[in-house]
Amino acid sequence: MELSDTALTLIGLLLAVWTLGAAWLMIAAGTKAQKAEASRKHAARLSRMVDDAPAVPMLVRADGRIEAPDRLAKWLGLESMPSFLSELAGEDRGLPKVTLERLSENVKAAQKSAAPFRMVASPVGSQRSLALHGHLADAQISPGGAALVWFFDFSESEEELSRLRDETARAREDFAALVGLIEAAPLPMWFRARDGRLRLVNSAYVEAVDGKSAENVIERQVELVEPVDGRSAADVALSATDGPISREVSATIAGQRRSLRVSDLPLGGEGIAGYAVDIEEVEEQVRAFRAFREAQRAMLDQLSVGVAQFDGKRSLIFANQPFRRIFGLPQGAVKDGLEFDRWLDHARDSGRLPEARDFPAWRDEHRAWFTSGSGSDEAWSLADGTHLRILSQPMPDGGLTLVAEDRTEQLALSATRDTLLRTRTATFDSLFESLAVFAPDGKLQLWNRSFASFWGLEDDVLDSHPRSEELLDVIGNSLAMPAHAKRVGEAIRAATLDRRERGGRVELKDGRILEFAGVPLPDGNGLLTALDVTDSQRAAEALQARASSLEEADALKTRFLANMSYEFRTPLTSIGGFAELLEAGVAGDLSAQGKEYVAAILASVERLSEQIETVLDLSQSEAGLLPLERKKLELFTFVTAIVREREEAIGKGGLSLDLRGAKSLGTIEGDAKRLGRAIGHLLDNAIEATPAGGKILVDVGRVKGAARIVISDNGKGMSAAALARALEGQAATPVAKRDGLGLPLAKQLVEAHGGTLEVMSQEGLGTTATVLLP
Repeated sequence: MELSDTALTLIGLLLAVWTLGAAWLMIAAGTKAQKAEASRKHAARLSRMVDDAPAVPMLVRADGRIEAPDRLAKWLGLESMPSFLSELAGEDRGLPKVTLERLSENVKAAQKSAAPFRMVASPVGSQRSLALHGHLADAQISPGGAALVWFFDFSESEEELSRLRDETARAREDFAALVGLIEAAPLPMWFRARDGRLRLVNSAYVEAVDGKSAENVIERQVELVEPVDGRSAADVALSATDGPISREVSATIAGQRRSLRVSDLPLGGEGIAGYAVDIEEVEEQVRAFRAFREAQRAMLDQLSVGVAQFDGKRSLIFANQPFRRIFGLPQGAVKDGLEFDRWLDHARDSGRLPEARDFPAWRDEHRAWFTSGSGSDEAWSLADGTHLRILSQPMPDGGLTLVAEDRTEQLALSATRDTLLRTRTATFDSLFESLAVFAPDGKLQLWNRSFASFWGLEDDVLDSHPRSEELLDVIGNSLAMPAHAKRVGEAIRAATLDRRERGGRVELKDGRILEFAGVPLPDGNGLLTALDVTDSQRAAEALQARASSLEEADALKTRFLANMSYEFRTPLTSIGGFAELLEAGVAGDLSAQGKEYVAAILASVERLSEQIETVLDLSQSEAGLLPLERKKLELFTFVTAIVREREEAIGKGGLSLDLRGAKSLGTIEGDAKRLGRAIGHLLDNAIEATPAGGKILVDVGRVKGAARIVISDNGKGMSAAALARALEGQAATPVAKRDGLGLPLAKQLVEAHGGTLEVMSQEGLGTTATVLLP
């Protein structure tokens, strides 16, 4: 039977579908086989991972059956895993009964309420520590409400935890002790976080910033140190990355400005710790020490002795000016720290060391000054004649202090003193005056040869240096009155003990008269000096007798002057009076020749009266009996009146007059009559000594408050010898008044008014008289 095309088509389609289905089934079967193999491998891998995992699971079903790997049995000390949870406990293995009961209770609670639990267990007879973490198992693991318990073996961790707990406990104790120490510390301490904010401060910090509490200070971030140069304390602390930072700053603490040394210490990545030490007292001590050192060195610079200091490294750290001058140290020796050996070398080159044959050995010997236990004292004689005294004193810090004293002048003074002592002894012995020196205790110290001869003392007595009491007993035997020896003793005692001078006179048996005196000496001793005044006493007596005669003569002269004042004036007044009567015609008219005689008589009377007044004033002035009637005088008016009285004489002599002055010159105090006579004498002398055609200058003024009157002429003048004789009243010829008594009288009258008269003259040029009045 033949199939139609449609049937064939359907059969082909059917075969194709069947082929496709078979192919699909084969592909699906291969895929499932691959998945099953993959699942098996995955399960084996997970099982292996569980076996190698640090935790071992145990599945506890609702009926108490358990499933767990054999590794858990080894942890529990069992040969194999039992079937039920209750079989995990044993007498010498497995879990302890108490632990198993607690585990059972936790498992039941987890199965019922799905509450997880944690506990720790240790198998019996084992040091293994197990941590149990239990919870309700997933339904895919056990759909019957089983509990899954994970066992962790943390034996090693437990040891580490124990150690860490111990260390933590110790650290906690140490931290508590450290916190207590920091809290009790007397200096401010603090701790900053990595951002620079304060996290911890102690009570000293709180007190320093006047805070209420540490929490308050931290909350307000109160800083102990204020910003310096725009950088706050936190900024400076944050810069401490490479290591600690220390700085010295000032801060106000308890209302006082104090100096602090602030230190910031980085503590890894935790933060920065800091503390502040109050160094104000240290700074004050440093300042005081620095001031003391500067004052000491300034004082040492004022000393006349040289002082130098070497430090422990044997370098020069100080040398005052005398030391530099003595050894000729170069500039900058102290600044450069000149070494001791180099100083010796320099001093040797400068000739400031004594000569030494073996200088290296000598230098080594003196280098031992630094290590010697005591100081040394040496005398150095230099080549230029300088003598130095060198004192060395080792210092506790290993340094050395040197003192150099230039004793050249002292030795020279000592030699000079010895020479002076010998000179004094020789001088004492060569004096005619008796000298003896007594100590304050009255013991004789020193005497000269005249002392023994004056007082009649033997050399053996003086050589024993007797006391004054013993010496007075011997001296009393030489006196006319032995009791007068007491006077000598009183003089010695006054000079030595009372420190005052006392003297007297005694007469010796041989008629000599000794004048003695006790004089205190600067050294505390007393000097007894005696002089033979026998001849002077006799001369004094003679002079006294002569003085008495002179006093009687002076009294006679005074009486004579008083009488002469009356005896001279009375007859002269009578002559002048009768001549005036004749001139007036009382006795009748006179002839022309008679009138000439009367005029000559009156002129002579006037001249004689003036001479008498001059002689009397000069005599009274020399005798100190000149009476002065002082009153105030207008200076220029007074001098002008004196000049006008001589206008006629100036006109007759053909002279010219130049009067200079002013009424504003003020007044002077004096006797108008006698002062006018003195100035008149000077003016008359100028008129008479100046030839016709000459000129006279009268200049009135003041110099330094004193009145000055200058009378000058261009007359014939005088030599120096003639002027000296004129001032002494020893004129060669009585023609001119300047050569008579006029100048001496004028000088005495001016000096009687407290002034001075100075006369200068030169032959052919004229004379100048200068009067100065107070």
